[in-house]
Amino acid sequence: MKTQFLALLPAITLLAGNPASARDYWFGADLSYVNEIKACGAKYDYKGETDAYKIFAESGHNLVRVRIWVDARWTPYSDLADVEKTIAAAKAQGQKVLLDFHYSDDWADGGKQLVPAAWAGLTEDGQAKALYQYTLDTLNALKAKNLMPEMVQVGNETNGEILRTQPEEHVAINWARNAKLFNAGIKGVRDASADSSIKPEIMLHVAQPENVEPWFAAATAAGVTGYDIIGLSYYSKWSKEDFTGLAETIRRVHYRFGKDVVVVETGYAFTDEAADRANNLLGSDSALKDYPVSIAGQAKYMHDIMQLTLDAGGIGVVYWEPAWVSTKCRTRWAQGSDWENAAFFDYKGKALPALEWPKAAYIWPVETTFAVADHGQAAQYLTGDFTGGVTVTMQKTDGRFVYAAWLRPETHVVVGTAESEGALGDAEAFDVTVPKAGGPVVLGTPQP
Repeated sequence: MKTQFLALLPAITLLAGNPASARDYWFGADLSYVNEIKACGAKYDYKGETDAYKIFAESGHNLVRVRIWVDARWTPYSDLADVEKTIAAAKAQGQKVLLDFHYSDDWADGGKQLVPAAWAGLTEDGQAKALYQYTLDTLNALKAKNLMPEMVQVGNETNGEILRTQPEEHVAINWARNAKLFNAGIKGVRDASADSSIKPEIMLHVAQPENVEPWFAAATAAGVTGYDIIGLSYYSKWSKEDFTGLAETIRRVHYRFGKDVVVVETGYAFTDEAADRANNLLGSDSALKDYPVSIAGQAKYMHDIMQLTLDAGGIGVVYWEPAWVSTKCRTRWAQGSDWENAAFFDYKGKALPALEWPKAAYIWPVETTFAVADHGQAAQYLTGDFTGGVTVTMQKTDGRFVYAAWLRPETHVVVGTAESEGALGDAEAFDVTVPKAGGPVVLGTPQP
């Protein structure tokens, strides 16, 4: 596409809207382990505050994520009663909650999605019904106690087909079955919230950015619908992508599927030293080039992944288990924690700088609306570098075609428009400088 300055073309207008206060951004912490390790004597200290839930609220976290298993008889935690305690504690601090349904009796993740024992012998339709009823009953129970979450994950790191009898990470997904199960869960959330003052947004979640776009393309083709947010995990240890690849994924899936995007799991080590004999999962073996495994490196990682997410069109980041410090208790793997070197507290329980990533300085996106005059064309399309090359459909309103995006202020973006998708490859490209703040700005005549 040949590039021109947008200001020279009278057919296109650029309007700048309000800054970040016009929409919500999420600074999240997964605190699913907190009740367990508090019972094990975990100690925390943030400016004299010692209560974990208060600490995360006071340090700026506005979202608490918590997992729930169907019937995990190997642990007394992460069941409904435990989840109720976490949600109540978070809401008492004014925080929102993301409830993460694993739909398993054990960890569900990118490598395994094991069916709960009680559902294993059911038919496909029976499993869909059971998943729907469990989702509905769980949320109704929370609603009855004024604990309805503001966001719900229908599945956790669901790279593979859900409700399987064996780990089948690389087995082809039966999308007819998979879609039926996901839609059952989505319907369960919608039905539970139909008479609720809180109507949770629904997230679907895939691990590692390289898996996200193909998964959601297949889900869309199979008829999975009704969800609001694309969630993804990003751990450099298990991903083929660096930060550039992560940003490109967020940008493309946001515009391709028209959904908000959250990096709903991430983590980074602050030391390679261990506090116990548990095998720490993260360390220098999986460090990114510009982020040393150090206290400062962890804090920089958290700031930069949030800024990257904002710049790419995403709405938030959730850190996985920042309070999972080492204690006297055992997990199934070892005494202590496999994550203490990636927590937000040192080995004496003192808060580290990364805890305050929500309070760091960020460059907030501004809402930018592209408009093309309506001269009777049937449709209008837009593409650009800020969409990752994805073609989006402009909406006809008030005598023009418009498309709104949240973009980093004072950056240059290149856009192209055409009256048919097939013509975009031949369209001229227009350079736009995103306004610093406010508008409208009409770019229809040459500027002095």
